[in-house]
Parts: sequence; structure tokens; C-alpha cells
Amino acid sequence: MFGNLGGSELFLILLIVLVFFGAKKLPDLAKGLGQGIREFRKAAKDVQEEVEKETKKLEDSTKIDEKK
Repeated sequence: MFGNLGGSELFLILLIVLVFFGAKKLPDLAKGLGQGIREFRKAAKDVQEEVEKETKKLEDSTKIDEKK
């Protein structure tokens, strides 16, 4: 998930974020980040489903054309 980041690097990043934004804003930032990730995943899933649906339609129409 975090690539090649180790525990100390993650701790340092979290410490810097805490210093910049403060402890009171951190939950709001995490909530917003979580909502953004959730929306992105939903949009990606919707696009993937749409592509699969259109691909199936195209394959079905190609099979029909081959039978004629």
C-alpha cells in the first residue's frame, strides 16, 4: 500500500502532518480523505462495469453477425 516506506518514514510523515494541521483538524482530514478514496473507488468500479457491459454487447453483436 505504501510502497517502500518503512515504519519510521510513516511515523515521520504522520508527525509532520500533525504539526502542520494540529490534532483537532486531523480527524476531519482523515474523514475527507476516506470519503475521497471511497468515491474514487466507486467511480472506478462504475467505469469498469460500463466497459465490461459494452464489451459484452460488442461480443454478442459480433457473434450474431458471424451466424448470418
